[in-house]
Amino acid sequence: MTPIAVTIAGSDSSAGAGIQADLKTFAALGVYGASVITALTAQNTRGVRAIHDVPAEFVTAQIDAVFSDLAVGAVKIGMLARTGVIEAVAAGLDRWKPSNVVLDPVMIATSGDRLLAPDAIDALKRELLPRARVVTPNLPEAAALLGADLAADEDAMVAQAERILALGAQAVLIKGGHGTGACSVDFLVDGPTITRFAFKRIATRNTHGTGCTLSSAIAAGLAKGQDLAAAARLAKAYVTDAIAAADRLAVGQGHGPLHHFHATWV
Repeated sequence: MTPIAVTIAGSDSSAGAGIQADLKTFAALGVYGASVITALTAQNTRGVRAIHDVPAEFVTAQIDAVFSDLAVGAVKIGMLARTGVIEAVAAGLDRWKPSNVVLDPVMIATSGDRLLAPDAIDALKRELLPRARVVTPNLPEAAALLGADLAADEDAMVAQAERILALGAQAVLIKGGHGTGACSVDFLVDGPTITRFAFKRIATRNTHGTGCTLSSAIAAGLAKGQDLAAAARLAKAYVTDAIAAADRLAVGQGHGPLHHFHATWV
């Protein structure tokens, strides 16, 4: 059977992040990708210029159209700007009951622009964390979810992941890309099991869409039947290679995209 993953997220008009990055990732990893668009953004590598929210009822229509026809193996959830859309997505998950939901709690773009309304954070925690197989916050997102300071070391990262786990998610992958040191370290806390992933930190400004790409790569692995730890490890390796190859692309004047097809483009 063809592995299928669905991304529920916002559109990035410069195609470095969001729906476009997710679909590139699915394709690069051998998974058929479908999409449910929650918002349109007018953005480029230098920043977000405007956001147009898709009405909640149309998000519902997209979800029902996709899930009623396609055998969905995994779902990646990204940008959900408003409470109404969050509630529509939660209701859709309850109707169709996908087993593998990867929640990337997107709040701030790489450029620094806010993508999630402050009053929607509580809705995200209430409605989607308990429905997620794994949630993938970076350090600022983890701090925002908890109302805490940024984790300053690995022990603090694990402690924050465990606190997010207590909010209802089945597993948490807390990402250390915003940290320091020679390696970028992530921790997967899956119940009582803690797995450390450390990969060499790459010096580049071309990191637009890193979080979107990682979460969609995990969803791709789950859609192909991998267990969560294997999917996370392979996703981390894929993103590291895509960042390392990013400077082979010349796209935009700000934070450029990863090279999603580094393994196949000559």
